[in-house]
Amino acid sequence: MKLAIHMSYSGAKLSIDTERLREAERLGYDSIWTAEAYGSDAVVPAAWIAAQTSRIHVGTAIMQIAGRTPAMTAMTAMTLDGLSGGRFRLGLGVSGPQVVEGWHGEPFGKPLKKTREYVDIVRAVLRREKPVEYRGEYYQIPYAGADATGLGKPLKSILHGRADMPIYIAAIGPKNVAMTAEIADGWIPIFFSPRRMPMFREWMKEGFARAGKSGDGFDIMPGVTVVMGDDVSACRASVKARMALYVGGMGARGKNFYNELAQRYGYEGPAKTIQDLYLSGRKQEAEAAVPDELVDEVALCGPRERIRERLAEWKSAGVTTMMVGSNDANTLRTMAELTL
Repeated sequence: MKLAIHMSYSGAKLSIDTERLREAERLGYDSIWTAEAYGSDAVVPAAWIAAQTSRIHVGTAIMQIAGRTPAMTAMTAMTLDGLSGGRFRLGLGVSGPQVVEGWHGEPFGKPLKKTREYVDIVRAVLRREKPVEYRGEYYQIPYAGADATGLGKPLKSILHGRADMPIYIAAIGPKNVAMTAEIADGWIPIFFSPRRMPMFREWMKEGFARAGKSGDGFDIMPGVTVVMGDDVSACRASVKARMALYVGGMGARGKNFYNELAQRYGYEGPAKTIQDLYLSGRKQEAEAAVPDELVDEVALCGPRERIRERLAEWKSAGVTTMMVGSNDANTLRTMAELTL
């Protein structure tokens, strides 16, 4: 199992601990991944990190589909990949309706259809087999709407990019995961539980079958929060705060993908309670309502030996890359010692 680092979101001020990243490279981490929500973007930090390192791969987890045209994403990916010496990995995701419509001002639409069309176009740009032409429900190249000038013409990228650049997709639902297995090279799940791998395997199996793929080489790369300390309950607390935000407040009452995931894991009652509390403004009570068992399914909390014991479950589940969520240098070193 390889190790990666997730940089998470920026907060009110953006800063990057360059020394920590170089230490991760020295320790043998495979990749570093940036993020974006509705603040700092994922691309500029990725470029900065690539310039400060020499071996480690750099990816976006994730670039939001609503924020860029497919051609712009392909151009950005090729540029970063070229300047980094082939170290870039493209991570994509649809985000949620609140961000897509509330921030980017784009219709949320049908996420499966939109993602499939988007990846089709990105791959066409990367392959450079011919000038790009595409007629989809969401994307038309060249544009041919009622307000088109009629002057658009199919084009082929001037820059010769890497045709087989790895594309990862963030997904958690059954249809999304199946599609990811079908059209992508890697999968980025959030709140992944290794003990639910039989369920995930069935979803992936469907996608591999549609594409005629065996699944060999497909990178399963969950983001995993790691909190080290002697007090397990205290370590769980920070994870509970994040889970309460996502399960309770990251979406509307009838449209919250993370709440649905918790229910699929068998936590229907707690998921409803967390959402009710969070949406009524009782955030601390929502955090307290997150079950310890759920935290232990999706995160690694506690002293070194407890984390070492629990790592075995992730490895045996077939996780190929663990994307560690931690800003603590000692935690990153410990994970390298226990894993690499």
